[in-house]
Amino acid sequence: MNKLKNIFKKDHMVKRILMSIFGVLICGVAVGFFKRAMFGVDPFQSLMAGLDTLIPIDFGTLYVIVNIIMLLFSLIFDRHYIGLATFINLFLIGYIAEFSLKTLENFFPDLGIPGRSVCLIIGILIICVASSFYMTADIGVSTYDAVALIISNTWHLGKFKYVRIITDVVCVIAGVALYFLSGASVSGIGAVIGAGTIITAFFMGPLVDFFARKLARPFLYGKSKTSQT
Repeated sequence: MNKLKNIFKKDHMVKRILMSIFGVLICGVAVGFFKRAMFGVDPFQSLMAGLDTLIPIDFGTLYVIVNIIMLLFSLIFDRHYIGLATFINLFLIGYIAEFSLKTLENFFPDLGIPGRSVCLIIGILIICVASSFYMTADIGVSTYDAVALIISNTWHLGKFKYVRIITDVVCVIAGVALYFLSGASVSGIGAVIGAGTIITAFFMGPLVDFFARKLARPFLYGKSKTSQT
């Protein structure tokens, strides 16, 4: 009996690892769709774009510094969110996003507004599904995702879907404020905020929660735990 239980536990962990890898890698593909849509980036990238216009250092270095700060936050308040997915995200997601964007540009070199709108919708759906999988796997999330999870699950200050909306909105406001503080022109604001930014800021949290309940948790636990919140 114990041997059988160990087999199930091992199978459970294999599922978690696969969900984590799948979720993070597909997030990179989603970022490629966002960039191809050219309707604004997700809230965290909005913050990064604002910082990039204000702080005169290489973007790659800046990205690492910001993520290290958020990593320290997680290590202090709830380190169990740091794991495999965190480091896959940190080191691979940028390259996957770049590859995804170049592939889309090669296949669809000339996109009008309808085509860009389709890319935006696909990007939103993919990033929400992917996030639900690697968050449910619970073997590490991105340092940014960990912030909302700690506020929600560790500090118990609200449900994740609402906390995520708040953190996303804060990132967008900060990104825009930093952009204008740097003295940049209004004409380039699309690099910081757009329709895609607004949609993800207000709907990504609830959508991630929805896909976690309908797809990720049933996949990991089976139908018996679909009511888990």
